[in-house]
Amino acid sequence: MLPPAGPLLSLLLVTGTCGTEPSPWVPPQGCYVAEEAGERTFRCSQAGLSTLPTGIPNDTRKLYLDANRLASVPAGAFQHLPILEELDLSHNVLAHLSGAAFRGLAGTLRRLDLSANRLASVPAEAFVGLQVQVNLSANPWRCDCALQEVLRQVRLTPGPGTGIVCGPGARPDLVGQEFLPLAGEEELCGAGRAGAQRSTDVALLVTMGGWLALVVAYLAHYVWQNREEPRRPLKRAPVLPGRSEDSSTLSTVV
Repeated sequence: MLPPAGPLLSLLLVTGTCGTEPSPWVPPQGCYVAEEAGERTFRCSQAGLSTLPTGIPNDTRKLYLDANRLASVPAGAFQHLPILEELDLSHNVLAHLSGAAFRGLAGTLRRLDLSANRLASVPAEAFVGLQVQVNLSANPWRCDCALQEVLRQVRLTPGPGTGIVCGPGARPDLVGQEFLPLAGEEELCGAGRAGAQRSTDVALLVTMGGWLALVVAYLAHYVWQNREEPRRPLKRAPVLPGRSEDSSTLSTVV
């Protein structure tokens, strides 16, 4: 007699699952994990990547994604790496950078390499809160307000001229020129962003100056009045007509 189907099926399932273990994570081809100077490093240099790899260990401190075919960095691309200190995205084909590309890295990221890509412009908000040294060289920069704002927020990798040269998308008179000297001489944001903020600050200062001038004028007038008051001649009280001594004597005789 055959045993009931229910217990037999359960036995087969238990037997089939015993001894199985989750498959170990395997990095993408051309990538590997290493310990460099005691720090967890994930290298994917020249790995032929066209998208960001998945499964990067969250204790990674250095991430090398250079010399691939990455064209963009989406929002929150590295927010699962809470202790990331160094990120190399150089020698790709990056043309777009999300304004939230480095979200979650404000307290840790120290070095960022975006050199040798196709970046013409980057959103200034992508670097808000970052205390990072950035390499922006060898890109066809448009040399616009956004780039000028970025340079106010970050520290550039030391080097002669830092390699920030205006590309073909820039104003005709800027093409081929080093951007740093130009950024120090000309305000590219105009009435937008920083320009609007500066205009607001100027208007506020003018208003405060006007009120201060009114207060000073009032005080000066008040002091002048108090100083002039003692100099004015005192008015004598009018003398009321009285009866003379002779009149009094005559009245008494009568």
